[in-house]
Amino acid sequence: MERTVVIASDHGGYALKAVLVPQLQAAGFTVEDLGPSSTTSCDYPAYANKLCQHLLTKDEDAQNGQALGLLICGTGLGMSMAASRHEGIRAAVCTCEYMARMARAHNNANVLCLGERVTGPGLAAEITRAFLATPFEGGRHLRRVEMFETVPQP
Repeated sequence: MERTVVIASDHGGYALKAVLVPQLQAAGFTVEDLGPSSTTSCDYPAYANKLCQHLLTKDEDAQNGQALGLLICGTGLGMSMAASRHEGIRAAVCTCEYMARMARAHNNANVLCLGERVTGPGLAAEITRAFLATPFEGGRHLRRVEMFETVPQP
């Protein structure tokens, strides 16, 4: 079954995106690069929104892990904040492989956010591999993930 990675960055994440795209393609993923195409200054919320809107058009694939997003900026924080505003998007900033595995396994994250200025390309590749290789466990975690779209009561 073919898997898709939708990727975007801002100018602060462009170089890391350029490193990761060919690695993802070599690993057999279909990569949809939504930009930018240079290091010219740009607004990260615009690219986060573009990726989220595109990922959400993939409906079931975006919810079952067949299509996942990857956003890169300087720290990953701005992208995660902008992305998580979209209903159905669960964006996670991950700085190690363990966080990437848990984001997928326990939180059903569908967008990985990385920071070029805080994560080197080798570690970023390992984090990305862990994120993409880990399925959502469901079970007891599903009820909690479903609460993301509501205001939970204690």
